[in-house]
Amino acid sequence: MSRYFYDLHMHSCLSPCGDDDMTPANMAGMASLCGLQLAALTDHNTCGNCGAFLKACKAYGIVGVPGMELTTAEEIHLVCLFPTLEAAEAFEAEVRTMRLPIKNKPAVFGNQYYMDEEDKILGEEPNLLIPATRLDLEAGTALALRHGGAAFPAHIDRPSNGIIGILGALPEKPFFPTLELNDPDNRAQYVKDYGLENRRLLCSSDAHRLESMREASQWIELDDEPYSSQRVRDSLIALLREGMVESVDN
Repeated sequence: MSRYFYDLHMHSCLSPCGDDDMTPANMAGMASLCGLQLAALTDHNTCGNCGAFLKACKAYGIVGVPGMELTTAEEIHLVCLFPTLEAAEAFEAEVRTMRLPIKNKPAVFGNQYYMDEEDKILGEEPNLLIPATRLDLEAGTALALRHGGAAFPAHIDRPSNGIIGILGALPEKPFFPTLELNDPDNRAQYVKDYGLENRRLLCSSDAHRLESMREASQWIELDDEPYSSQRVRDSLIALLREGMVESVDN
């Protein structure tokens, strides 16, 4: 088992609310400067820049994780992470059919750039990525699991798009053994108020700007022997999936 300093929730310039400077290469470089060893790209309702991000992370010796921040039909943000790019892209192919076909207005919402690992713009996503999809919380979670991934509610300590702010409490089903806090200082209060003693609480930045990416402080222990970046990703997803499959299946 080894300790990995992580950030599992960040947005690139493909998210309309992400700065244009949040290119895959810039993000990987900043992650390295921050001392991160494990980093996930989780753009809104898309995995379109994950391939470039994984290549950029590899160049900096960081284990990159492909992911998505899914907006459910209830307007809940759900972080979905995957062990391989292929799994993430297969998940996105189904999510794409559940997105609303609303044209983006870059002057209003921001640009949505597809990039390569050298920060070359490959194209723009014409439809706005931030609206809620037609997948509800249970369906979105089940879909992520079906594609070999794991899912957990994002920033539960924020009223906007947080599962507690939206629903008023954590649902019994699906059961989420892992939850994300945006502010680590809220950990003790949320454990007390919502009975989270037996839940895994991760803290990630939800960075939309390079300056919002945080210095390494949050860590997770993962089985990485014999070492490979794929082994680290597999161990992360296996850990996050514990207790989830049974909850969704039953």
